Amino acid sequence: MRLAASAKAWAAIAVLAVAALAAHAVPRVPASDDEVVETLPVVAGWSSQQHRLRRELAQRPKDEATAIAAASAYLELAREQGDARYAGYAMGALQAWEAAPPAQTPPAVLVMRATIAQFLHDFDSAEATLKVALARRPNDAQAWITLATILRVRGRYNESDAACRSLGRVGPALYGVACLAENAGLRGNHDDARQALQALLAEPALRDADKAGTRQWLLTSLAEVEELAGRQAEADAAYRKAVAAQRSGYLLLAYSDYLQRVGRHAEIPKLLADEARSDAVLLRLAIAGAAARGKSAEGAQSAQSAQSAQSAQSAQSAQSAQSAHAAAEELRLRFEAAALRPGTTALHAREEAMFALDVQNDPKRALELARLNVRLQREPIDLLVFARAASAANDSAARGEVKALMQQIGLKDARVDATL
Repeated sequence: MRLAASAKAWAAIAVLAVAALAAHAVPRVPASDDEVVETLPVVAGWSSQQHRLRRELAQRPKDEATAIAAASAYLELAREQGDARYAGYAMGALQAWEAAPPAQTPPAVLVMRATIAQFLHDFDSAEATLKVALARRPNDAQAWITLATILRVRGRYNESDAACRSLGRVGPALYGVACLAENAGLRGNHDDARQALQALLAEPALRDADKAGTRQWLLTSLAEVEELAGRQAEADAAYRKAVAAQRSGYLLLAYSDYLQRVGRHAEIPKLLADEARSDAVLLRLAIAGAAARGKSAEGAQSAQSAQSAQSAQSAQSAQSAQSAHAAAEELRLRFEAAALRPGTTALHAREEAMFALDVQNDPKRALELARLNVRLQREPIDLLVFARAASAANDSAARGEVKALMQQIGLKDARVDATL
């Protein structure tokens, strides 16, 4: 899901807010822990612990542990709500080290900074920062897994493999194995990837309740491997198990995309009903609504004899269509607002390409955006959107571009093959 700004730009937005808090905190020392220093504005979704972290950061902006904890809290909120402003606040929480050279910046702060940059799709900055951090602290498992992910997203599988192996040497073996399995699946070694992930899932230690998040991650990875292999039923089973283990924003979006691809768009609104209305969520709702309208139009021609039996369904369909239309209109306005900020088009390109293709029925515009998007990132969904747009536009040259790029990075995806 694309977020529109570089890490430095969002940090600049957040600096004033953090500096203002610090300015209020420094001259005034509370007489006791019970004294109210400041009443903070309400931040949707924040817990009392997160509010406490914000107060502590204002009082001790140069405390490494406090700054990283606050940045993590902001970043988690950004992920939950799909709102890049909170990622900007996360970067601002690290402002005390903004002017410091890397050699004088704590490695943990560098890793946190890179993680935020990754979320904002500033991959060049994230990669460079992680390499600096790892040169100083080569046993940092979090840095290695983040680097492996960034390299994978950019289609550099061999380099990602090397980072996965380093991760396996310094962190829990499970993460190194899963990391390599994901790359194997992308290369088309589906059987090897599937067996590795299933073996990890069979570990007795993962049955504990506190391992639900790990099970969900492995099951989601397995579902994606099955999709790459063209095994729809197996992918669906893995997605359902992942949802049962623990819901997450990434998982629900991935499952929504799967449901759309197999024609089960009617299930998407219910799946996403409790999610914050981020750009990514609104996009899936809008696409599901557009698919439903198309299906209704086709069915109307053959359903005239069964109108009385469909009256209740018609009212429900009308309500769903109205909600989907509202989502599409809200997303359109968001994209237009984002376009006013220079340099943000590429960061939104994947979502805008999907919107143009599946909601606005504008394959030429979708192809333009999809081509722009793969310059930045090359996940399977990026190549699939590119392929779908090329086919919808009936552009043989663009189809050739997709094939060449797939060969260049080594990606094997049955869905792309079927599209081309």
